[in-house]
Amino acid sequence: MISGTAVAAAPDRPDALRRAQENALVELLDIPAVADELGDRFRAAGHTLYLVGGSVRDALLRRGGADLDFTTDARPERILEIVAGWADATWDTGIEFGTVGVRRGDDTLEITTFRADAYDRVGRKPLVRFGDSLEGDLVRRDFTVNAMAVEVHTAPGDRRFVDPYGGLAALAAGVLDTPAAPQESFADDPLRMLRAARFVSQLGFTPAARVTSAMSAMAGELTRITKERIQAEFSKLLLGAHPRRGIELLVDTGLAEYVVPEVPAMRLAIDEHMQHKDVYTHSLVVMEQAIEREEKPDLVLRLAALLHDVGKPPTRRKEPDGRVSFHHHEVVGAKMVRKRLRDLRYPKHVVDDVSQLVYLHLRFHGYGKGEWTDSAVRRYVADAGPLLDRLHALVRSDCTTRNRRRAAALQRSYDSLEDRIAELRKQEELDAIRPDLDGNAIMQILGIPPGPQVGRAYKHLLALRMENGPMSAEQAEAELRRWAAENL
Repeated sequence: MISGTAVAAAPDRPDALRRAQENALVELLDIPAVADELGDRFRAAGHTLYLVGGSVRDALLRRGGADLDFTTDARPERILEIVAGWADATWDTGIEFGTVGVRRGDDTLEITTFRADAYDRVGRKPLVRFGDSLEGDLVRRDFTVNAMAVEVHTAPGDRRFVDPYGGLAALAAGVLDTPAAPQESFADDPLRMLRAARFVSQLGFTPAARVTSAMSAMAGELTRITKERIQAEFSKLLLGAHPRRGIELLVDTGLAEYVVPEVPAMRLAIDEHMQHKDVYTHSLVVMEQAIEREEKPDLVLRLAALLHDVGKPPTRRKEPDGRVSFHHHEVVGAKMVRKRLRDLRYPKHVVDDVSQLVYLHLRFHGYGKGEWTDSAVRRYVADAGPLLDRLHALVRSDCTTRNRRRAAALQRSYDSLEDRIAELRKQEELDAIRPDLDGNAIMQILGIPPGPQVGRAYKHLLALRMENGPMSAEQAEAELRRWAAENL
């Protein structure tokens, strides 16, 4: 049923027709039962309650969402009173900003008092002020597609769809725009510029011209944002369905200079094959090809694919024959990646894994047509360790040549390498290569205490294991004693 007040006032006016159509959408939305229950409690308490923001957007897009967001005219202390005895748990970590967290069964809810914040525009923390109207709350939200609301304090058949800033039309058109002027919105919270790129990646939207213009003019404002917040948005962008579009928006607007400046820097380098494409474009294609090889979104692989060639600009050299080279760019690139990811506050395991993939991504090109010895194959596997499958995906994706014959030859060579790895796996524990004697055995045989000498002996036996494959215990002991006689 459509809200009568929305239509009866002026049944033949276009605005009224639009409102009637919008309200009719409410009947098509799958409003969770927990929202109905909560709405009943707020209505009984004399307050309004609206499902709002991303929850409404995702419902219209038929995208599942883990959490539900609500807004209300009730103040935080009153919210706690209303949900008392109904909520299984509540938390008030965001109560100073007007937000109360609620858990009811398997559902997690956030209920926020109408806001009418002001910002000092130095940091990004608002000077919290509670508002008195839903429209005033919606105008302070980041984008129009997140500034829609649905009444839940009324009976299901009488619910009103509230969209004062054209969010539904923007959603239908796939356009990302701001409720207020983008310069005002981004000045209040510069993180919204990164969120724009993230939504482009996640939802495939196209930003309005005024949004991209403001992002370009205000990119420097991103320095007000903490590295942790930047990293969180950048990671969500990379894990979206269209990360290339998000990255291109960051680069085109200049925002990338404040997030991953190494990426736009790659536009200056022509690849070693002297093709008419820059390393930046090549890296975006590699990322897309790596994504096609994923079983599920993989942040480490996507970061490695995007950043694998960042060492090329600083190693670019023009050779006497006129060709351009990038000698040791994988070594330089691995160091650059480690520094950048640390700066963005990525966890240590992400920093280590991505930089190791960048370091190893060129190793395969020494394989040729299969000239590697078994020892070299063992070292390839050992150096990759648990990253081997990701390294396979990265190396295969790094082939972007338009020469079909060359591309096919590269893939055949890598097929050959993977076949050899599989064959060696049948013969020995290739994924966990260790010396044939452990540290305890070394100390016992040589009669030495723990210390550097044990480590040196261990490294020697590991090198032999790599070179020659497994040895018997007798052979390993004999080799250890021979080494000790010469080195200890």
